[in-house]
Amino acid sequence: MNKAAGIIPARWGSTRFQGKPLYLIAGKPLLLHVWEQCQRAKKLESVIIATDDMRIADAAFHWGAEIALTSGRHQSGTDRIAEVARKAKRFAFIINIQGDEPLVDPRLVDKLVEKLERNPKIDIVTAAHPFSNPKEAASPHQNKVVLDRSGCALYFSRSTIPYSKKGSPVRYLRHQGIYGFRRKMLLQFVKWKPTPLERAESLEQLRALENGVSVHVLVTKHGSPGVDTLEDAVALEQKLARARRSALS
Repeated sequence: MNKAAGIIPARWGSTRFQGKPLYLIAGKPLLLHVWEQCQRAKKLESVIIATDDMRIADAAFHWGAEIALTSGRHQSGTDRIAEVARKAKRFAFIINIQGDEPLVDPRLVDKLVEKLERNPKIDIVTAAHPFSNPKEAASPHQNKVVLDRSGCALYFSRSTIPYSKKGSPVRYLRHQGIYGFRRKMLLQFVKWKPTPLERAESLEQLRALENGVSVHVLVTKHGSPGVDTLEDAVALEQKLARARRSALS
C-alpha cells in the first residue's frame, strides 16, 4: 500500500478573490492549470479535486478530473483533503497541492512522494526555496521557514526570520504551501485543535511543530508563484505570454 494521491482542495469563496479557481488565465481556469501540472507527476496514482462547490465540480468534471464532493463546513484545505483521505484507504501518502499555484512543478510533487517512500521516519514533508528578491521576505504575506541541520523546520513565520543583528548576509527561505503526509499522520493532524502559535501567526503548519511532529523541508532552487489576488492573476498571465513569445522567437 505505497500508493500516493495528489489532492487539490478548491473552494469558491475567497475574501480577496471570489471565484478564483475558475478565473481564466491564458484561456484556462486557474484550477485547470494546477490539475494539468499534477497530471504530469509520475508518482501520483490519482489526482483528485476536493470541493464543496458544484460550479467547480461541474467544470472539473468536463475536463476529466476525478472529483470528491466535501463538506462546506471545513475551515482549511487540510481539513478538506483529510475528509477525502479518510475514505481513500488504499493510499499511503497524500500530497496536499494548493489550488492557486498554477505552475507547481510535477518534479517537486514526485520528490515529496519519494521522500516519504524512502524514509519511514518522515510523516510530513513540505518545500521551500530562497527568495529571488530578499526584500520580499519582509512581507507578512510571504511565509518564511528556518531549518535545523537535518533539514527539518525549526519555525514558520510571517515575520522576517532569521533576524540578522549585525547585518550579515542571511538566506531567507520562502515556504511553498505544498505538503506530503503519511495518511495516518494527516488524519491525526486534523484531530488536533488549533494551537497557540498557529492562531497567532495564522499558519496551520505550526500545529505540527507544537505537537512535537517534525516537518521535513525540501529546499529547491526556485518555487512557483501563488495567485492570491486578481493582480497576481494578471501578472501571471503576462508572464505566460512573455514565455510563449520567447518560445516562438
